[in-house]
Amino acid sequence: MSTRHLAIAAALALLLAAGAPRAAEPGAGQADEARLDVLVDTIRANRKAMVAVNLGLSDDEATRFWPVYERYQKEWNAVGDRLVALIEDYSKHFHELSNEKATKLVEDYLAIEADRVALRRAYLDDFAKVLPGRTLARFYQLENKLDAVIRYDLAATIPVIDEQGTAPAK
Repeated sequence: MSTRHLAIAAALALLLAAGAPRAAEPGAGQADEARLDVLVDTIRANRKAMVAVNLGLSDDEATRFWPVYERYQKEWNAVGDRLVALIEDYSKHFHELSNEKATKLVEDYLAIEADRVALRRAYLDDFAKVLPGRTLARFYQLENKLDAVIRYDLAATIPVIDEQGTAPAK
């Protein structure tokens, strides 16, 4: 990846990090939900742009790649929507999280993670049919890097459950 492409990726990362909602803020309301919706839409649009800029596809490759990518992205977005809903649920219940609710959130999170991996694996053959091996590997690297940026920001904004929490013990 060229220095120019890395600079674009870094700028995107800063843009995404600046607009992330803060799960620890009390009283998250409709304004926060609207801001999250805008952030999700921005991430999705910029993700496609980052892939386009960094893959450097020929016209023939692009003609074959983008329809597969669009199908993949539609399914990826559905999994991402589940993660957003999980984060919203956690944010709403953060201060009064019961042991049962905490366990349920972890189970739901792990199911989402498993589905993310399964989706990437399911599309590997489809992408391999339209991309040469090195470009295929670069695409998966880009996907991982973009996810890492998003996950880094989420890690910085979602609070860790207080060990001595005020939630009722059950």
